[in-house]
Order: sequence, then structure tokens, then C-alpha cells
Amino acid sequence: MLTKDAAFTTEDIAYLDHGTQSGAGPLMLRYFRPAGPGPFPLIVDLHGGAWTMGDLSGCQARDEVLAGAGFAAAALDFRHAGDGYPTSLIDINYAIRWLKAQAGRLAIDPGRVALTGQSSGGHLAMLSAMRPRDPRYTEVPLEGGGGAQTAEVRCVGMTWPVINPLSRYRHALRLRAGAEPPAWTGNIPERHDLYWQNEENMAEGNPLMALERGEDLATPPAIWIQGQPDEIHDYRDPDSELALNEPERFAARYREAGGEIEVCYIEQAARDKASLEPLVAFFKQHLT
Repeated sequence: MLTKDAAFTTEDIAYLDHGTQSGAGPLMLRYFRPAGPGPFPLIVDLHGGAWTMGDLSGCQARDEVLAGAGFAAAALDFRHAGDGYPTSLIDINYAIRWLKAQAGRLAIDPGRVALTGQSSGGHLAMLSAMRPRDPRYTEVPLEGGGGAQTAEVRCVGMTWPVINPLSRYRHALRLRAGAEPPAWTGNIPERHDLYWQNEENMAEGNPLMALERGEDLATPPAIWIQGQPDEIHDYRDPDSELALNEPERFAARYREAGGEIEVCYIEQAARDKASLEPLVAFFKQHLT
């Protein structure tokens, strides 16, 4: 499918096929190419859905804005739900390397690639950026050459990420056990269970806890855009020694590890639209 807009074109492209390992067929990405000759900085976009729901169409509105601002964007489908951790990270890592290898055809600058994601997609974006060479995530080699490509990115833009899957799981369970549990807790623990399988995996595939364990991680410039009030993503973990909500806790640990990060608060009721301006400004600062 190829569609055109005054400011960009879009094309749906199959980037990876796991064959008999997946009953869903080839994994697709939607590529947004701005008007002009390029090469363009590229932003790889990851949808949310508590690691169990959603697809690349969830990135459409955001990527139309990014493409209109002069960035190429690639919204990804990836394995999730019952496929389990770390399948999503394997697909995302491969997609970044594949897109860099296709730089000439797609008019991409492979030296200016970033990640963005919303909610669970923000978690995946940050974890992928922190572990670009993790052998578990790089296990699928590029076909047809391109073996020198890596999944390093220039920067990461997160919108209300589930940065700590373990604390959010326990947070939802605590609230759900109360007298008046909020509606959002409904099946959140079960969705965590489906993808993560156990708390050990929630702790291992965890950007915040990886920082607190002192792992050797990449720390590219980052932004966390957070609506308020939002008890789903902006809460305090009672198991933490820091008297900070998760956005500020993560930012403190990221800075301790040598990373640069901004936490930007916006009005929750208008967060989808309000997040776009600071996100575009961040990518203009770091990619252009």
C-alpha cells in the first residue's frame, strides 16, 4: 500500500518473517517518508497496549506529525502477547538494523536514527536503546548482508512509558485488591502475566531496575513526556528507597549512569495532542 499526502508518503513494508515460528505472517512496518530528496533522520515508533494488544496503526497520528516536521518515521508491528519476552525486543532490534541497511532505498540517514514509544511501547523503546547489542535481542541476522549494522540509536522519546513492569504489576494488584479498585486495573495483571510469564522476567527486562543493578547500558539522550494526574504511569513504588514517583526515580538513575534526560509534564486530559510539540522539539534538537 502506498498513500500520498502533501507533506509525506506512506508505504507498508514487510521487514521480517519468522515463518513457521509465527502464525501471523510477515511482520509489517509503515514507513512515512517526508517530501524532498532526503536523506532524512528516522524515528522508529512502537505502539502501546500493555505488551499484549495494539498494532502499528496506533502510531498513525503521531507519525503523521513527525513526517510533517521533516522526519522519516517507521511504525512497527512486532511479536507480543503470548509470544512473550523477549520476542518484541528481537523484532525491534532487527527492524532498526534492517532500516539502516535500507537507507539508500528509503532515503534515510543511518547515523540519525531514534526511537519513540507510548506506554508499553515507551518501555520497549528505552530497553532497546539501552541494550542495542544484547545477544538475546540481536539473535536474528540480517538477510542479504548488512551485517555491520547495529541497533544503536541517537536518542529516545518516551510518552508515559511503563518503565518498570514489575512495580506497575504490583501497583495494579494492590489497587485491585482495594475496596474501590480503579477501572484501569481490570485485566492489567493478567496481561503482564501473559507476556512476562513471571516476576523474574519483569525485573530482568526492566530499564529502571537495570540501572539500579548497575548494568553496563547505553544511555542516549532521552525525554519522558508524562500526563498528570496519571496513576497508571506516574506513581511511587513503595519498594524503592527513593521517595520519588517512577518518572523522577528513573530520571535520577539515568543521570547517575551518565545519561541526559528531561521529564516533561503535561495535562493528562489533552496528553495525546499536548505531547506532540515537546516530542518534535526534542527530536529536532537531537536529530537535525
